[in-house]
Amino acid sequence: MKLGIDSFAAVQGQHGEPSTPEQRAETIENLLTRIELMEEVGLEVFGLGEHHRPEYLDSSPLTILAAAAARTSKIQLLSAVTVLSAQDPVRVFQQLATLDIISKGRAGLVAGRGSFSEAFPLFGLNFQDYDDIFEEKLELLLKLRSEEKVNWEGRFRPALTGQGVYPRPYQPEVPIYVGVGGTPASFARAGRLGLPLMVAIIGGQTHRFKPLIDMYYRAGIEAGQPREKLKVAVHSLGFIAEDSQSAHEQFFPGYAKTFTQIGQERGWGGAVTRQSYESQADEMGALVVGNPEEVADKIVRHSRALGGLTEFRLHMNVAHLSHEQLSSAIRLLGEQVAPMVKEKLGTPGEKVAGRMSV
Repeated sequence: MKLGIDSFAAVQGQHGEPSTPEQRAETIENLLTRIELMEEVGLEVFGLGEHHRPEYLDSSPLTILAAAAARTSKIQLLSAVTVLSAQDPVRVFQQLATLDIISKGRAGLVAGRGSFSEAFPLFGLNFQDYDDIFEEKLELLLKLRSEEKVNWEGRFRPALTGQGVYPRPYQPEVPIYVGVGGTPASFARAGRLGLPLMVAIIGGQTHRFKPLIDMYYRAGIEAGQPREKLKVAVHSLGFIAEDSQSAHEQFFPGYAKTFTQIGQERGWGGAVTRQSYESQADEMGALVVGNPEEVADKIVRHSRALGGLTEFRLHMNVAHLSHEQLSSAIRLLGEQVAPMVKEKLGTPGEKVAGRMSV
């Protein structure tokens, strides 16, 4: 099992108000420094999200990942997610291929529909076409990956009539995951296409996703996909500190602020309370917060509850943590958590966390 980190390029302390040029530059530089640290401590994969909001700088994640590629040599670099519905798959593929060349085969992409809706009006799209647009554009992206010259026709983009799409990537088949939340049809579609699955588990109890993952495998096998192509990765929120109480005290305030704001925007209700937080952070909950041993145990529990994972990525910077706090947690994840996970999952027949290179 690969172990890594997902992140946003969030300007610290910003909640919709404008940031300064200096803040923006510092945010990107700190993020790139942390990616270098991830590689240094042996983490294998990093994923960067995409947003079109004033508090984020990651509207073009593949650009930031290209900068990270120039400063690293081992860690895998992926978007997490690319809001494919809002973009031209030809341009996405060209950018992905360019990143793959710069990184010498370390690029990948998680294609998803995104958890925010800002990209749809920004690019003149109708949110009612949410699912149809994604399905069509994913189909074209996969065709571009497999064919140099493409003939294709759809509803939401002009047809391709044999044009070549360049450059071609470094890898024979650059990885493309499907990012999913809790929609059964999305799990089944990823299985039918034989694509690796990236499951965002940001709340609830992890084991409740097992029927959806079973549906993914079943759909893939029924579609004739080779079993080895069907892989499950999980993205979970959390944080690590030297002791458990400190981890929770550092993570909770920013977590509560973020999800209270999102809840208000989406009509979920009132403020996130400490009680509701603790229900998510308990043994069965989705949040992965604690000291290194507790975090290792939770990752192992996630994997076993879902039938075995090929990849686990921890997402920490939803909680307005400082560069120093995030850097400390990265070091703990690579140097202490990863070896414990490897040991705990190191039984015959189970995939284990390695230190090959979110």
